[in-house]
Amino acid sequence: MRFKIFLEYRGTNYAGWQQQKDAKTIQGTLIKCFTEAIQKSKGSGKFTELQGSGRTDRGVHAIEQVAHLECSTMLAPEILKMKVNDLLPSDINILEIEKAKQNFHARHSATARQYLYVISKRRTAFEKNLVWWIKDRLDIKAMQEVASGMKGMHDFISFAEKLPEDKSTLVDVKEISVTESREKIFIRIKASHFLWKMVRRITGVLAEAGRGNVSYDDIQDFLKSYSKEPAFFTAPPSGLFLEKVYY
Repeated sequence: MRFKIFLEYRGTNYAGWQQQKDAKTIQGTLIKCFTEAIQKSKGSGKFTELQGSGRTDRGVHAIEQVAHLECSTMLAPEILKMKVNDLLPSDINILEIEKAKQNFHARHSATARQYLYVISKRRTAFEKNLVWWIKDRLDIKAMQEVASGMKGMHDFISFAEKLPEDKSTLVDVKEISVTESREKIFIRIKASHFLWKMVRRITGVLAEAGRGNVSYDDIQDFLKSYSKEPAFFTAPPSGLFLEKVYY
C-alpha cells in the first residue's frame, strides 16, 4: 500500500532531509518512527520505503514537505498519523496522511516546488533559527526589479553549488516575488525544480541588490554565462522553508 504524507518540520537540529549513517536527519527520524508504529500495530505490518519530494539541506525547514510511504499495514491513515506523531520529536509533525495510487512518487510526480525565504529587519529573541537578520536597510523596489529578471526559463548554473547529476541547470522560474511587512521581507520562488543552494544564492544576490551592490544587468550576466560571484552572497539556511509541492 502506498500513502501520500504531508508534513512540517524545523530543520535546525538536523543534518538535512536525507538519511545518513552517522547523523540525525528528517528522513531517518521518520523511517524510525513509521517502522515502530507499523510493526507494533494490531495485525503487525512491514515498512518498505519512505521518499520525500526533495532533499532539504542542514538547517532548512518545511512548511509543507510531501513524502510517499510504501508499507503493509492494517492501520487507517488517520490512526497511522496519530501513532507516528506520538513517536516523533516536537520539531517534526505529520499534517496529513492519505492513500495514494501505486504509481505516485513524491519526487518524480511533482510538477513544481515553492520555497519561501524570510529576512528579518530586526534582531529577534525568538526566531534566530527561522530568519536571516540583515542589519542594513534594504531597498525593496530594487530587489523586486532584480527578481523580475529571473522569471522564466534561464540557466541557473551560476546559482548552483555544483552541477547536478540528474537534472538540468535550465530552470523554469514560474513565479518570484519580494514582499515586506513591518518587520520582515519575504522572498517566494516557484519553479520547475531547484539546484543545490539555488534559493539561498538568489536570496543573497537579492539582498545585495537591496544594498545597491547588484543591478538588473548584473543578474542578466549571471544568467547568460557562469559566474562565481553569486556564491559569495549565499544566504544562511536558517530563513529557508520548503513551502509547497505541486502535483
